[in-house]
Amino acid sequence: MRPNWDQYFMEMAEVAKTRSTCLRRKVGAVIVKNKRILSTGYNGAPTGTAHCLDVGCRREELNIPSGQRHELCRGLHAEQNAIIQAAYHGVSIAGATLYATLQPCVLCAKMAINAGIRRIVFKGSYPDKLSMEILKEAGIELEKFDNI
Repeated sequence: MRPNWDQYFMEMAEVAKTRSTCLRRKVGAVIVKNKRILSTGYNGAPTGTAHCLDVGCRREELNIPSGQRHELCRGLHAEQNAIIQAAYHGVSIAGATLYATLQPCVLCAKMAINAGIRRIVFKGSYPDKLSMEILKEAGIELEKFDNI
């Protein structure tokens, strides 16, 4: 059976997440406009720095709960990496859809809003109520993926 577009692009996000180097949770993201992939991302350390797979997870060592103290993580989120990759290559993502294998956190939500993302399709919940509030307030179309 042929997948619809949301299924197709979410599967691409699932593939992107296989590159993740996070020890706690693997996440993938794909940014799409007019049925064309503009950028992809997965969570992991910045280019040229050690990955958590190699040096361990500071947040895990400090027993920090999910969704808290992002500043102590050496990695970037998948959504952040996808937005940064688009900017790095000069690709406008204004008006695009972001597919993510997890609900965005508030930091990713704010970046998506200011990058011009208009729709977010996501799997899985994340303990960050503010992210959903701010996305709704900004008029971002939100869709929880459930094999649509």
